[in-house]
Amino acid sequence: MMRFMLLFSRQGKLRLQKWYVAISERDKKKLVRDLMQTVLSRKPKMCSFLEWKDFKVVYKRYASLYFCCAVEDQDNELLTLELIHRYVELLDKYFGSVCELDIIFNFEKAYFILDEFLMGGEIQDTSKKSVLKAIEQSDMLQEEDESPRSVLEEMGLA
Repeated sequence: MMRFMLLFSRQGKLRLQKWYVAISERDKKKLVRDLMQTVLSRKPKMCSFLEWKDFKVVYKRYASLYFCCAVEDQDNELLTLELIHRYVELLDKYFGSVCELDIIFNFEKAYFILDEFLMGGEIQDTSKKSVLKAIEQSDMLQEEDESPRSVLEEMGLA
């Protein structure tokens, strides 16, 4: 089971965090700071897996963002790496070549895509098509809610 997922920039700016275990805010901040420092200090040719504290950490850099997951010791590192890649593919499909600014300005969509893909730290759906279809349906519902309506429609008279 995944413990948490972090997205952060090369400069050490946290862009997205999703926790699947209960940890105090103070401990979260310390874990995030220590893990970012550890990952950012590693050389590009080094392995993307590391044993860190009581977690197994898997990370991958895409452009200027690091996607970093902490999983339990018995979990498969390659499956976690594939999970990261699938999430990046979903972001790419939705945003059309995702970049750091897409995550910054549309973080609620990035969280929504992650929640459609993972639930409780476990893979919810492996199909990119079904995840993207759920996201499209959510977007359509949101557009319907935001579309202007007349006063008569608001009162149920039209």
